[in-house]
Amino acid sequence: MIFCVEDDSSIRELVIYTLKTAEFEAAGFNDGQELFRELDRRAAAGEKVPELILLDIMLPGDDGLTILKKLRADEKTKNIPVIMASAKGTEYDKVSGLDLGADDYLAKPYGMMEMVARVKAVLRRSGETAEETAPVMSGGGIEMDIPKHRVTAEGKEIQLTLKEFDMLEMLLRNKGQVFSRDSLLTEVWGIDFVGETRTVDVHIGTLRTKLGACGKHIKTVRGIGYKFE
Repeated sequence: MIFCVEDDSSIRELVIYTLKTAEFEAAGFNDGQELFRELDRRAAAGEKVPELILLDIMLPGDDGLTILKKLRADEKTKNIPVIMASAKGTEYDKVSGLDLGADDYLAKPYGMMEMVARVKAVLRRSGETAEETAPVMSGGGIEMDIPKHRVTAEGKEIQLTLKEFDMLEMLLRNKGQVFSRDSLLTEVWGIDFVGETRTVDVHIGTLRTKLGACGKHIKTVRGIGYKFE
């Protein structure tokens, strides 16, 4: 089940129709109040949380960033993948959403094929992460418990988005190996991802910030990409 939180009814209905055509179950909500009412109902009924939430930033009442904070602060919903959408399309909105825990970002107006591709990519990566059984890895003061999806930096637990976690795992698992931006896009976002290599730079930036002093071990290789050293 995929939830779409969008106050423009025409966009919301088109998204729901497209998702159902792509063989997803989907439901739409006008604002955060409706979303949390349904999440509470599901919790009370013992039903599963949605597999993914498409969340617009500009909403009546609480905006999308406020809603995202609440989702990430709640134990029941903190691991639900979230794709943010905004008509603004500014880098500030994008970075703010990613820093708060969004897994991907769509700039309005976006095409329905792009939206479905992003949804599939995020779901695929979240499924692979959930099934991952690799052992604990460490380096540079960072420790990753893959099965528990837990990261600590100098003993302090760090909350990472799905993409940040996947990218850190790839770099940490292959210490010293240089990855181009294109290869990171392919490995972390998937071959069907519709986007630019700038997406990698944004995620690396937020990842370094969250890791604090440990972020210095993610090195930029000029003209190529990144490595963990």
